[in-house]
Amino acid sequence: MISKGRDSLRERMSPRASQTEDSDTDQTWTPSTPPNDEENTLPLGDTKEKEKKDPNIVDWDGDTDSANPRNWSKGYKSWITFQLGMLALAASLGSSIIAPGENAVSQYIGVSREVTVLTISLYILGFAFGPLCWAPISEIWGRRWSMLPAMFVLGLFSIATAVAKNAETIFITRFFAGVFGSAPVSNVAAALGDIWEPKARGVATTFYAIAVVGGPTLGPTIGAALTVNPHLGWRWTEYIEAIWVFATLLMCAFALPEIYGPVLLKRKAQRLRKETGNEALYHPAERIKLSPKTIATKHFARPLRMLITEPMVTCIAFYASFVYALLYLTLEVFPVVFQKNRHWSPVIGSLPFIGLFIGVCLATFVNLGNQARYARISDAAHGKPVPEARLAPMAIGGFLFAIGLFWFGWTATPSIPWLSPVFATLFIGAGFNIIFQQCINFLVDTYGVYAASAVSANTFLRSIMAAGLPLAAQPMFHNLGVGPAMSILGAVATIAIPVPFVFMKYGLALRKKSSFAPVDED
Repeated sequence: MISKGRDSLRERMSPRASQTEDSDTDQTWTPSTPPNDEENTLPLGDTKEKEKKDPNIVDWDGDTDSANPRNWSKGYKSWITFQLGMLALAASLGSSIIAPGENAVSQYIGVSREVTVLTISLYILGFAFGPLCWAPISEIWGRRWSMLPAMFVLGLFSIATAVAKNAETIFITRFFAGVFGSAPVSNVAAALGDIWEPKARGVATTFYAIAVVGGPTLGPTIGAALTVNPHLGWRWTEYIEAIWVFATLLMCAFALPEIYGPVLLKRKAQRLRKETGNEALYHPAERIKLSPKTIATKHFARPLRMLITEPMVTCIAFYASFVYALLYLTLEVFPVVFQKNRHWSPVIGSLPFIGLFIGVCLATFVNLGNQARYARISDAAHGKPVPEARLAPMAIGGFLFAIGLFWFGWTATPSIPWLSPVFATLFIGAGFNIIFQQCINFLVDTYGVYAASAVSANTFLRSIMAAGLPLAAQPMFHNLGVGPAMSILGAVATIAIPVPFVFMKYGLALRKKSSFAPVDED
């Protein structure tokens, strides 16, 4: 149960963005006047109750405060959402655009086809470790600093891969490209929570999910067209990725504002002190002392801590990780099914990925269809986020995903017309996107100001699994066959179907036991 002291702090500060960077008892504060010994002996709850009455704390000025991102116009927030989505798309595209060039890379560097799968797996492995850094940075210094410099370095590493002369350089640059490319993939969902109310955030997250999934599904088709062109080749998959990244970065460098509430409130406090001459004005986030030890043990360790100690993060992460890993498994399975078994050319053989993408887009109708229901439930809760109300679409997605896997596996044989397995990809794509998006919405609703860390914990686990499954795809599908192998995966997806129903029943009880998820007793 969240302590009374923590509840009093959250009640004092704006639920939108003015929470402090951490609510743990080991947080270091620096009051404007040195505390006496008596104050040092106060329990945490009493100390924060005292801060609650402090008239010098800077907060948002209600719904009319133009500095509060939640109060910006819908048009401007939609423009910001578009930029964030493009950042995520640019990073996710880099994960798969080189996949059709694996044969060419294999011949160039003189390694086996199985080894060149590392060009995909290492990039995704970078997605696992990068968020452990970028999420805490976003919660200390803001969203821009956590994403834009990282995207610049992603562009540089993409160019480094394009000009690489040996296997070591290709693999190392691909890994670090994934590390830096993970910044928007892990932080955009939390950034959307900075600007959108819970009722409207579902629509914004729909666009984000399409952007994140659009990269892996559209990348193979783009990469195949570049690879088979005799004037371009596999290196141009990385050049195009770099061009895409730098173009997006240029747009965001000039047009994307800082949107993280605590950072904006610190700036507001600094401005008010200068304008009024009242040096007592402050925001609590200004008074957090940062040291290498606290950054490493508290902020950077927070995503892993949440993954280990928060049952909701753990369960949601495992479910999202499974479906996300299967998305990247298709990068190795589709060439077997459509190019090797059906003897399609590389470009034609990559077109079924468009079926996946169409399924992803169709999922938006299910996700958006839940918005009116979610709005009613949120209104009944006085406008507060209700994570469990996000789970009904996830239940639908679980069934669609399992059906799609079984359907694809047992119609992939060349004796069955190609239209059947391609149509099955619609179910796989739709089921995946519904599950993926609602997992993200659930975590952002639940953890609020710590959403970036919760999403990063999710990103860490799903990327570990997504990096491993492509390596297992070739032996698994060659030894077992497409039908049995997909049936095993379909069985796991079927076992996972009850997950959203369990959270519908026990989600609130689990949130009340969380150290990071605020729950109002009313």
